This record gives sequence, C-alpha cells and structure tokens, in this order.
Amino acid sequence: MKYLISFPSKAMIVPDGEWEAVVHDSHAVIEEAKAAGVYVFGGGIDEAVPPVLVSADGTFSAGGYPWAPPLNGGFTVLELPSREEAVAWAARIAKACRCQQELRVFGFDPAS
Repeated sequence: MKYLISFPSKAMIVPDGEWEAVVHDSHAVIEEAKAAGVYVFGGGIDEAVPPVLVSADGTFSAGGYPWAPPLNGGFTVLELPSREEAVAWAARIAKACRCQQELRVFGFDPAS
C-alpha cells in the first residue's frame, strides 16, 4: 500500500540557525527510504508559482479553487506493507523536519 506523508508550509516553524540541520536530516531520511526500497516519490509545492484553475473546455483562470484552503508544503509517498510502518516512517520524517506530518493512504492507480 502507498502512503502520503505531508505537511502544510505553516507547520514548518524552524528556529533560526536550524534550517541547515533540517535540510540535512530530512534528506537523510529520504535517502534511508530509498535505500530501504520504500520511496516512491516526493517533493514540495513551488509557492512562488501561483496555481491555475483549468476547466474541461481548456479555459483557465488564475488561482485555485476559491473555496478550498491553499495547497502548499511538502510531501512524500512511500510504499509500505502496513499502517504501523507508515506511522514509523512519518515519525522519522516529522523528527527530521521538526514538524508534525499528516499520514494518509495514497490512492495509487496502477493504470495511470
């Protein structure tokens, strides 16, 4: 099963002088996930580029859904055999990033 581990940008409250350690620690956890063969993909939303809402007819407008909270922050998708292991990996990522992580089952479509 695949799991989405994520956090919104506002969750990242890192004290001055700790950013370098956060970058190092978070990259180390991802390297561990890759070495363990559980890493699928990950990244973060580029908040410097505003979203565009595209309709089925191809028309588009600036901004995302007006009724939804903004989508931002970072995420990682891991393939793991159990929810317990997903919680353990989410805890490792939370420790590295110095912020809580939200864990969800990722609805992967193998036909995609």
